[in-house]
Amino acid sequence: MARDLLPLGLDDEARLRVSHGPEHAAAGVPAVVWSMRHSLSRMGPVRTARLLARVNQKSGFDCPGCAWPDPEHRHAAEFCENGAKAVAEEGTTRRADAAFFARHSVADLSAQTDHWLGRQGRLTEPMLLADGATHYEPIGWDDAFGIIVEELNALGSPDEANFYTSGRTSNEAAFAYQLLVRAFGTNNLPDCSNMCHESSGSALTETIGIGKGSVSLEDLHAAELILVVGQNPGTNHPRMLSALEEAKRRGAVIVSVNPLPEAGLMRFKNPQRPRGVLGHGTALTDRFLQIRVNGDLALFKAVNRRLIELDRAHPGSVVDHAFVERHCTGFDALAADLAQLDPADVDAATGLPREQIDALADLIASKRRIVACWAMGLTQHRNSVATIREIVNTLLLRGSIGKPGAGVCPVRGHSNVQGDRTMGIYEKPQPAFLDALRDTFGFEPPREHGHDVVDAIRAMRDGRAHVFVAMGGNFLAAAPDTAATAAALQRQRLTVQVSTKLNRSHLVTGRRALILPALGRTERDVQASGEQVVSVEDSMSVVHASRGRLAPASPQLRSETAIVCGLARRLLGDRHAIPWQAFEDDYALLRDQIAATIPGFEQFNARLAQPDGFVLPHPPRDELRFETPSGRAHLTANSLAVLRVPEGRLLLQTLRSHDQYNTTVYGLNDRYRGIRSGRRVVLVHAEDLAALGVADGAIVDVVSEWEDGVERRVERFRAVAYPTARGCAAAYYPETNPLVPLDSQAERSGTPTSKSVVVRLEEPHA
Repeated sequence: MARDLLPLGLDDEARLRVSHGPEHAAAGVPAVVWSMRHSLSRMGPVRTARLLARVNQKSGFDCPGCAWPDPEHRHAAEFCENGAKAVAEEGTTRRADAAFFARHSVADLSAQTDHWLGRQGRLTEPMLLADGATHYEPIGWDDAFGIIVEELNALGSPDEANFYTSGRTSNEAAFAYQLLVRAFGTNNLPDCSNMCHESSGSALTETIGIGKGSVSLEDLHAAELILVVGQNPGTNHPRMLSALEEAKRRGAVIVSVNPLPEAGLMRFKNPQRPRGVLGHGTALTDRFLQIRVNGDLALFKAVNRRLIELDRAHPGSVVDHAFVERHCTGFDALAADLAQLDPADVDAATGLPREQIDALADLIASKRRIVACWAMGLTQHRNSVATIREIVNTLLLRGSIGKPGAGVCPVRGHSNVQGDRTMGIYEKPQPAFLDALRDTFGFEPPREHGHDVVDAIRAMRDGRAHVFVAMGGNFLAAAPDTAATAAALQRQRLTVQVSTKLNRSHLVTGRRALILPALGRTERDVQASGEQVVSVEDSMSVVHASRGRLAPASPQLRSETAIVCGLARRLLGDRHAIPWQAFEDDYALLRDQIAATIPGFEQFNARLAQPDGFVLPHPPRDELRFETPSGRAHLTANSLAVLRVPEGRLLLQTLRSHDQYNTTVYGLNDRYRGIRSGRRVVLVHAEDLAALGVADGAIVDVVSEWEDGVERRVERFRAVAYPTARGCAAAYYPETNPLVPLDSQAERSGTPTSKSVVVRLEEPHA
């Protein structure tokens, strides 16, 4: 099943080349060359110049890639290599039009790789795959809405539908979407946060009272110590490297904690500076701790134990007792828990020398302005929430929250994933938010919690849900347990995808399927009141405007906001006094309702007109106020259960190549890791390969092992000797998502454990 859904196609072992190990520097001239090569091949020189000059500019559009914040003083080229690729994918001159779908059956398209599918260009008109049909065929917007309304109204309950959201949806579209879904009568709003930073939100809400990062870009610049844990900024958030470079210039110490050595953690050749083009660039990491996969909780428990021990030896010299006594609760329970920590468990979990751990603790004890950054290397384990809580413990013990140059910095992926959550895309809405919807729009929203991503898949699998609507994204490729997700989608009566380009989710469908083509971030959005502006929220809670400039790829494209409002009019009619047509005609009216509903958005339209936008309130950062039940920050005791991998097995983490963004594959190279013309590789330490009896370069099947006894297998991967942490392995997603069991989830947050998959390597089946 895994091979059928994610075929080899062009990406096979005959073409794949492994040239060397990891690079030791990121960006530089090669990043510029590859950015321009990709952009010119997709868009041509005129469109390339026009679009790249406007990306992330104050009067331009927000990059459709990651959510890294924009600096106050921006370069003329305020984008990274992967940002340029993201813009090129959307601004491409290629078109997947009705003639394309007439030439290619669904079966034909299913035999192609995701890379090939993405290269076919922009979707141009609504398409229907009828029950039993072999090809998608054009359909008008009104008829497409009619099919959706027919299927939704035929459900026994609104809870039999799931409404998924991708993280690049604008604030306006997201607010309208959740309003439609709740007016319809359900909280089934799974979103991509459920698969990435849900663990961060859960841990931070519990410990500091708000599920968002507390730092600004200036805080990062002003930090004395920056911990980069479970994150690869060189590929996933390349503009962060400029902030790290500035912090280094001001004297910061940077510690990287990661199972793999990554180019972006080591050295940055800033193409905006002469030394980045002609010189050696800037060394970033001062200390690299090559931790075993899933060892971070043990590491920070050991660090915190030593901090308390050092403070007891020299009272008041390490723990910020004034801060802890005034602002925190739980210190005694934390100290008692850490006193019981078994050093042997720390050794087994981390694989780090004890003196290296002690040295990290000593370094933390010597700094006051500390920022901790992390990404999915921390959030996709069973113990992810506990791990992030333990990192918060570190910062609270040092008083490093709510002061300049210090705080928590979960680095989000999708460009507006944080904004979508702020707008109410959440399956477990707070009562206060629902009360505000009721008071603003005059209807009683549903109160029962809805489905997250995994619950949505289970409901579809078990016949408790029959309609699936996706506002952007590539749900099949992004979700865990690909075979189970595919089977669940195929049980639906109708699947609907609002998309800009072709992807795998258009090919594994319900009985009927619709593709609704949407405007991209780069394109002009003109409605009845004139040209529209939308807004996004970055990783540091800054809300700013985005204005597309390109002519739409097709006159039949509609904005996501217009699609939502048009569907709402057909589905809900006059059931509620919600002015859907007015919202579609003028997004400023929609923003007025956001301002009336969501705290922090007062005078939304006026503040959005400011060149730099505005910053949303963050009580711990702004006032040292913690909106927890106790009114204080919570130091927490987090139990450690070492993930012990059986003999002859490895602990696999899924990750991105440098030539992709989330499920979008830009190309088949990962030059920072020395992989060329292919993606089906599994990276394993040379000594582990030798112990397993697997030759470097051998072709293997990768098989995951889980307590349910189900065999999950991906076929014909090349084993590559690579300097990973011992006992660990790494491979690219979505190719290895079939190995992630649906029911293997993080405690409390429910995030799939894509960074903790126990696997074995086998000779391929004959």
